[in-house]
Amino acid sequence: MLDINYLRANTEIAKQRLTKRNKYDIALIDQLLQLDDERKKTQTALDNTLSETNATSKEIGKMMAQGQKDAAEAMKIKVAELKVQSANLEQQHASIAENIKNLLLTLPNLPQEIVPAGKDAEDNEVVRSGGDIPTFSFNAQPHWELTEKYNLINFELGNKITGSGFPVYINKGARLQRALVAYFLDKAGEAGYIEYIPPFMVNADSAYGTGQLPDKEGQMYHAVVDDFYLIPTAEVPVTNIYRDVIVKEDELPIKMTAYSPCFRREAGSYGKDVRGLNRLHQFEKVEIVEIAHPDNSVERHETMVNHVENLVKELGLPYRILRLCGGDMGFASAITYDFEVFSAAQQRWLEVSSVSNFETFQSNRLKCRFKDNTDGKNKLVHTLNGSALALPRILASILENNQTPDGINIPEVLWKYTGFKTI
Repeated sequence: MLDINYLRANTEIAKQRLTKRNKYDIALIDQLLQLDDERKKTQTALDNTLSETNATSKEIGKMMAQGQKDAAEAMKIKVAELKVQSANLEQQHASIAENIKNLLLTLPNLPQEIVPAGKDAEDNEVVRSGGDIPTFSFNAQPHWELTEKYNLINFELGNKITGSGFPVYINKGARLQRALVAYFLDKAGEAGYIEYIPPFMVNADSAYGTGQLPDKEGQMYHAVVDDFYLIPTAEVPVTNIYRDVIVKEDELPIKMTAYSPCFRREAGSYGKDVRGLNRLHQFEKVEIVEIAHPDNSVERHETMVNHVENLVKELGLPYRILRLCGGDMGFASAITYDFEVFSAAQQRWLEVSSVSNFETFQSNRLKCRFKDNTDGKNKLVHTLNGSALALPRILASILENNQTPDGINIPEVLWKYTGFKTI
């Protein structure tokens, strides 16, 4: 959630940054500041009324002590009127404050200066790329045909058990999936990330804390009776570990990682681009999360990007890194780098990771702060997260890019996890 004090002190800069989002009216910022002016005036009026009430009550006490009963009774009528006025002002103040909060919840994070303006994915910038796109002397098959041919994933069985978008992994398909999870977690551990196994359902406070609510409410599976939400990513429960927490400055950065299944309704998704593993309602992912000092979050963000890049390099996958434009970034992000790997059989790029810096947008909601060693004040941390990595499209790319007429070769870094080198 944006800080209204920042919006007031940096109004024009905030408007310029918001315009990069392309679909939000900058007049909302003026509306917010106007509401905040009204809130301050109401607070001043309330404070004055309460002060007058207290002063008048003290006068009544003196009058009663001096035997001025009639005058005291008249003053009591005034106090009663002041209390009614105070109650009205309190109600008015609460109403304005609620309107400010609700309006702030509709505003996304402000893109950093380096973020390009733009409407959608067409306006994203390619930062760098690597790896060689394979060519085949035979007709390469897409992964949904390969998984059927080698009995690795059964999409129809998942449809029978649950519904579309819930695949069943079988035999070497399941082992390859598990191998990727173990590999990603081991690499995160080597990089200093502490591993967690968080709950896979969260309460509404947690979903609000990381910005999924109210923005992505329609995309989340909701267990209505208990008012729990199935997580769309491990970012949600892991980041909420530090909700309402004040950490020591010397503890920063705090580095966490977690494997989890992820659940997304993906309402309205259909067509050839979502076939097979391209877009699922349930998938697996390893997430890295950092709680960082504001002065170091840009550096930490770059380190996280480098970590993900090393993973796709070791898997031998052709990749590219995109700096997302304002119109294509997530609601809570100040800057995001997307990783895409090339799918040789589909002849298209598949997104496999988003690495984002949220600055204080999440921590303001979470009330996650650190105590500054210099001035002793509590200040908001910066939060960051990234997929390291999302499995479905990584698996699809591995199968498609490493296929041969006789089978599928497994990347060497996975051999010790799979127990086999080929399918």
